[in-house]
Amino acid sequence: MKTTLKKYSLLIALIAITSCVFSQEIKSNQNVTIIDGLYKAFSAGDIPSVLGAMDASIVWNEAESNALSDGNPYIGPDAVLNGVFARVGANHEYFTLENIQLHNMDNNQVLATLRYDAKVKKTGKTYNAQVAHLWTLKDGKVIAFQQFLDTKKVAEAEN
Repeated sequence: MKTTLKKYSLLIALIAITSCVFSQEIKSNQNVTIIDGLYKAFSAGDIPSVLGAMDASIVWNEAESNALSDGNPYIGPDAVLNGVFARVGANHEYFTLENIQLHNMDNNQVLATLRYDAKVKKTGKTYNAQVAHLWTLKDGKVIAFQQFLDTKKVAEAEN
């Protein structure tokens, strides 16, 4: 009887651990799906959907030395819209995201590696810059964003 009880206890513990790991994997895959949808919406110009994926208290940080970092941290979707998206649109003839690769991370984070391909209105210069975005999610919403960017390449195109 003790041996059987011990086997059931081990089996129950193994099921609990497997269930927890499986649950985390599903949540992580959902996070990647959310961020993938966000990039697709941005590429299609569907900014309301992008903003809708953000928590009301999102903390958004542009890369240090990026001209847009002057407002860091941007708090809330409206701050991101006006301080980042509107300025990017106003300052560029075109601004596209290329080669987006999403990487599942621990702690409800998704790392995106990509490139910005853009043309600056003021100078007529183009750039193709290496970028990384670190997204943090909670309950299906983006609560934090950190940009890492080749700011030298962007600054050269802006001046």
